[in-house]
Amino acid sequence: MKFSMLAIAGAALAAGVEGFSAVGPARTSFAVRQSSVLKMAEAATAVDKMAALATAANEARGLAMDSIAAAHSGHMGLPLGCAEIGATLYGSQMQYNPKDPTWINRDRFILSAGHGSMFLYSWLNLAGFDLSIEELKNFRQHHSQTPGHPEFPNSEHTTPGIECTTGPLGAGVSNAVGFAVSEKMAAAKYNTDEHTIFDHHIFALAGDGCFQEGVSAESAAFAAHEKLDNLIVLYDSNEVTLDKMAEYTQSEDIIKRYDAYGWETYEIDGHDLAVVEETIAAAKASNNGKPKFIKCNTIIGKGMEETEGTNAAHGEAGVPYVDKARANIGLPEEKWFVSEGTRDFFSTVQEKNMKIYNDWHATYAAWKAANPAMATELENAVADVTPSAEEMIASIPEMGSAAEATRVSGFKVIQEIAKAVPNYISGSADLHGSTRNYINDGGNFGAGFDKSYKGKNLYFGIREHSMGAILNGIAYHGIFKASGSTFLVFVDYLRPTIRVASLAELNRVSYILTHDSIGVGEDGPTHQPVETVSGLRVIPNLDVFRPADAEETVAAYVSSVTRKEGPTALILSRQNLAQNVDMPAMERRAGSLKGAYVAKKETADLDLIIIATGSEVQHALAAAKDMPSARVVSMPCMELYERQSDDYKETVLPSTCTKRIAMEAGVSGLWYKYASKVVGVDRFGFSAPGDIVMKELGMSSENLAAEISTMN
Repeated sequence: MKFSMLAIAGAALAAGVEGFSAVGPARTSFAVRQSSVLKMAEAATAVDKMAALATAANEARGLAMDSIAAAHSGHMGLPLGCAEIGATLYGSQMQYNPKDPTWINRDRFILSAGHGSMFLYSWLNLAGFDLSIEELKNFRQHHSQTPGHPEFPNSEHTTPGIECTTGPLGAGVSNAVGFAVSEKMAAAKYNTDEHTIFDHHIFALAGDGCFQEGVSAESAAFAAHEKLDNLIVLYDSNEVTLDKMAEYTQSEDIIKRYDAYGWETYEIDGHDLAVVEETIAAAKASNNGKPKFIKCNTIIGKGMEETEGTNAAHGEAGVPYVDKARANIGLPEEKWFVSEGTRDFFSTVQEKNMKIYNDWHATYAAWKAANPAMATELENAVADVTPSAEEMIASIPEMGSAAEATRVSGFKVIQEIAKAVPNYISGSADLHGSTRNYINDGGNFGAGFDKSYKGKNLYFGIREHSMGAILNGIAYHGIFKASGSTFLVFVDYLRPTIRVASLAELNRVSYILTHDSIGVGEDGPTHQPVETVSGLRVIPNLDVFRPADAEETVAAYVSSVTRKEGPTALILSRQNLAQNVDMPAMERRAGSLKGAYVAKKETADLDLIIIATGSEVQHALAAAKDMPSARVVSMPCMELYERQSDDYKETVLPSTCTKRIAMEAGVSGLWYKYASKVVGVDRFGFSAPGDIVMKELGMSSENLAAEISTMN
């Protein structure tokens, strides 16, 4: 289906293009006539492009409808309602190379409204990514590359062009802020006066639900405050949510809200291709220190008259009307139809983007020649090359014998990590002074005050959920390793982001969670986590480290930056902990890297194993001091221990010894996997000095010894 030149000419005439006039003054100069011809050609080209984009938009609608109908599952509303937005992004405004989908200076697109995933899959196919029509036909099917919600390439799916795992509404907007942070940081760190390596934009498409979720509001405030003008958020404003029309649950003026945050705002007809293109182009060109918010007024399910504009368009209710809708928008009966004209058009788009890509590579080569050390650092960062865990363990100085809180030990270790891993950054939800994760001499990230975009320390404000989502966005961007801190008890504010990071196998992110138990003391039960560590341990693919002393803390931090399979949570104490000076520092580090190890070996025939973590290891060692048949096992990371060989696990917890007791200042449930008796805290704490709370609730060597005495 080629585009009609007659139609193009007609459109140009309708637009009043000067060069189409058949009658003109005889004395018109050649230069003027040449100018008119050029204007005519430009207008014809512009109309040709608009016609191509309009055709592609309808064919993308067709791909979405056919795929959802085949699956009898999915969300039609957004793919149909935002087709013109997709056409403009992939057909005109974004720079990308489908043959090199991980090119570091590509524009990023995040579909925050992840339920509209067929929007993304359709456009990836049309834009030339390696996502076939067959994969579209297998939408939402097992082992396909087109799961129900977009999934960042991982061990389950390797779909090219997916920048971010989305589904929980609002999180994608916040992830996009993280991408924008990372791009600003990379540009500040690696661009030079002579060569620009990073200058791409971050686009996010979000719906009403995304802006009702609080996480997007937290992130919007942060983005404006730090002047992230490389971020463009497109709001699919269709005035519909799943249960009711949006007016049933929202009445604020969102444009005024984003104006108040400090964004540059636009409101447009989301179906007017020329306006959509003009607005996105203007947003890209605006380097005024303001992120961009484009409210696109759209019709949900556009093209399917039986459901469009209603909440029925959200799901698969339109499946019975697909054939009629396809005919109404001019598509043939053939399913999953893409015209030759659309394929040809996107070939020209690829040619345009390939020139940008090739020019960039020429610039990169010149930059690399001029800055070899910087280039090596960047290439290692992109490839996630770090020193090995063993190398890092050996290079970090021993921590000493004085009693010390593991958060304080962590402060010392993070300085060494930042030296060994130049792309390591850290932030906090307004708790740097307490969580002790500030990188000395790293500078502060952001705009204004003493901040710059080169800074390695991020101040998120009291925005834990946003912090988690922004950290994920930084990790998805693929250059920096990001960590963020708060009190452990507040991890529930960002837990959804930790879950997604674990699902997406984001090894570039870690969480520093201090004040880890009832030992917090006077602040009382609202600030004393008891169920929280176990709550993190049940998240698949999350390593949870609760180190017992400074040397275990070294291993925990090292593991967090060398692990390749997923994220890590570091659980650190507020109160001082004794060091296990009876065991060499390097042995404690090496043992911790296996998740569990023998912290005190029995001196007689083995009769009892005491298992503990964190602040309770010191009590286990004290209780076992006069028990020659007792072994103490420190288990800072259950998950890492479980990945060890059966032979190793047998050396730590031999199956022949079934008399086992575990101790941890938290709920006891998970420990029954390893022990028949558990000394835990299966209740909330109370406000009192930390040592009193600990003793009252049984976290002492004396109580542990008493419990052991009752065992057969």
